[in-house]
Amino acid sequence: MAAKLNHKALTHARKLIKSGKVERDVRDDWSEHAPSADDENAYIDKHGFAAFAEWHLGRDADQSEGTKGSVSFPFGDFKKIHRCAVISLESRAAQHGHDDIRDAAKKLLDLIDSE
Repeated sequence: MAAKLNHKALTHARKLIKSGKVERDVRDDWSEHAPSADDENAYIDKHGFAAFAEWHLGRDADQSEGTKGSVSFPFGDFKKIHRCAVISLESRAAQHGHDDIRDAAKKLLDLIDSE
């Protein structure tokens, strides 16, 4: 995977945090809080793929634009940013050498924890 930092998603995440739309959950909650495939499809149908992509810190130009495979590292449930998702994606990004995404996640966590 050749994921690059999705700057629009980073801006979106910061706005969510600044407006208090944060779920302050714990690390292992993301598996329970992550949207289902049906939730994702419903969101795309209602808001479009560009809005869906803004909930993912990773973009992969090697994948077909406008497909779920072209985005990665989700950080919320389409309503709030989830602290557990940011922790999870920071760890995964570090494991796979996506330093820009890891660093952005770390800064988001700092912002969440300081609000």
